[in-house]
Amino acid sequence: MSREKILIIEDEKDLVKLLKYNLEKAGFDVVAAHDGESGLALLRKEKPSLVVLDIMLPKMDGFEVCKAIRQDAKVPILMLTAKREELDKIIGLELGADDYVTKPFSVREVIARIKAITRRASESQTERSLIRVGHLTIDLEGHDILIQGKSIRLSPKEFELLKTLVKAKGRALSREKLLDEVWGIEDSMNIDTRTVDQHVARMREKLGPEGTRIMTVQNLGYRFKAD
Repeated sequence: MSREKILIIEDEKDLVKLLKYNLEKAGFDVVAAHDGESGLALLRKEKPSLVVLDIMLPKMDGFEVCKAIRQDAKVPILMLTAKREELDKIIGLELGADDYVTKPFSVREVIARIKAITRRASESQTERSLIRVGHLTIDLEGHDILIQGKSIRLSPKEFELLKTLVKAKGRALSREKLLDEVWGIEDSMNIDTRTVDQHVARMREKLGPEGTRIMTVQNLGYRFKAD
């Protein structure tokens, strides 16, 4: 089983050594950078599970680094700082940090916070990849449909059609919109909207009683009834 990787961006080298030693003892892999620019480069290269980010950094401060990370990555961020001002905490959290620790701190507390953040991130990812409605479970990553634990085989287009309807969260989607979303805009221009009806009919049959959740909206299209 692979170990989660932590990226530390901190210019105090003794502190980096202390955190690295204890995090590795706790079961993490650790990489480190001592300035903001190097930290961003290492982030792109290593793709860590979490970033421990100091605010007071050379070249780019932690706020700039946090903002840059959030432009293209959702990796959790734990910010470190020697400052106690509430404003710094607010700025860091508003820029996208997940948690905040003020120096001096207990290494045990930092490790506990890291474990809590990575656990929440893992649970959130699992929740996003599985959609459960009634007896129906849609595995977005595995492209699988389960009804009361039994796998139901849908065609790729049927699966995408069901996923699109479920993620609309009860909103009605027109046949034209479904064609655009599932078949693509270019293909949808050459496909009759009755194709959607045919796929829905087959999907309802395969889903059995759960298929009644796919409701026809007169003169428009379809919606998925979650409850």
